[in-house]
Amino acid sequence: MENRNIIEIKKLNVSIGGQPILKNISLEIPRNKITVIIGPSGCGKTTLLKCMNRLIDLTKKVNVNGEILLNNENILTCTDLPAVRRKAGLLSQRPYPLPMSIFNNIAFGLKMGGRSNPRMIQARVENYLKQANLWEEVKDRLHAPASSLSIGQQQRLCLARGLAVDPELILADEPTSALDPISSQAIEQKFFEIKDRYSIVLVTHILRQARRIADYVVFMYMGEVIEHNNAADFFANPQHERTKEYIQGLFY
Repeated sequence: MENRNIIEIKKLNVSIGGQPILKNISLEIPRNKITVIIGPSGCGKTTLLKCMNRLIDLTKKVNVNGEILLNNENILTCTDLPAVRRKAGLLSQRPYPLPMSIFNNIAFGLKMGGRSNPRMIQARVENYLKQANLWEEVKDRLHAPASSLSIGQQQRLCLARGLAVDPELILADEPTSALDPISSQAIEQKFFEIKDRYSIVLVTHILRQARRIADYVVFMYMGEVIEHNNAADFFANPQHERTKEYIQGLFY
């Protein structure tokens, strides 16, 4: 029977240069839901997100202990980091398309995954661009540089590129913060459409966005998880006083 949680975090502690960043975090991330992590700036949201695909390893003088089980496999002891990052792709605040054509941004990941049939690659590039609601906008200029796209289009291209490696989990770090309202809405809508096939964890500091899209909410403060619950109960009936203050906008 498939575990209803895609991620289980057990007693996770992270320090950088001896400074505690995450403190004894235990948490479950539900499968095929949009889980939103909220909290004031500097509370550890992005650090927690990066732990879920070992990008925290890129930070110097980092010490991590505990467990992060991705589909029951502890990724903190896995030595194949590229494999971990294929399973849990990251969509960052600003899009970073590869310095190549729109087509090759998607094809690159497919080829790295061992696919070499040109006809299959062509079909899959079209498929993932359609999944990201970008195909109709770029189908006549697939060989133009990705840098020629608008910021909103680049973010959707990066989403398509991430989907092309068949991830189990999509990690999104404030993915709409650099976008205009229409582009932001397009990304949010796409998350709604794909959550039946992918599990999504999104960091945001915008409460309105969390209310709009979250199925499950995690509230962090000073490196700790204060409260987590399904979105309806979290916003309607927060259990912790600090959570109530944050939701009411009494501190940021």
